[in-house]
Amino acid sequence: MSVFREAELRYLRGGRQLARIATVGPDGTPHVVPVAYIYNAARDTIDVGGRDLTQTKKFRDVARTGRAAIVIDDIESEDPWHPRGIEIRGRGEAIALPTPLIRIHPERIVSWGLEPTPSARTVRPRERG
Repeated sequence: MSVFREAELRYLRGGRQLARIATVGPDGTPHVVPVAYIYNAARDTIDVGGRDLTQTKKFRDVARTGRAAIVIDDIESEDPWHPRGIEIRGRGEAIALPTPLIRIHPERIVSWGLEPTPSARTVRPRERG
């Protein structure tokens, strides 16, 4: 069973590929950059890729802190005043091999515009398998 609600899963699988990841540098300064992502249904995680990923500040930050957050959002095409999105905060893994990626294990999920009322909740990540 997923930590995401059905509406959130539909949104994550809906063809969007652009998001913004947030990490924290050694001096505590936030770092936010655009990234490509996929929802990894097998692990119930958000996986972030990118060119030369292991050489980036975001990769080093996640490797050092083990934390990351990501926001995936847009404005609904039928109603331009209807913003919607999902923020996912949690444990981050900086995985170098075989294909470099940052894996975010959800612990806090905030979504808006996907259901009649916004949702904010703390979740228990799925057990590693």
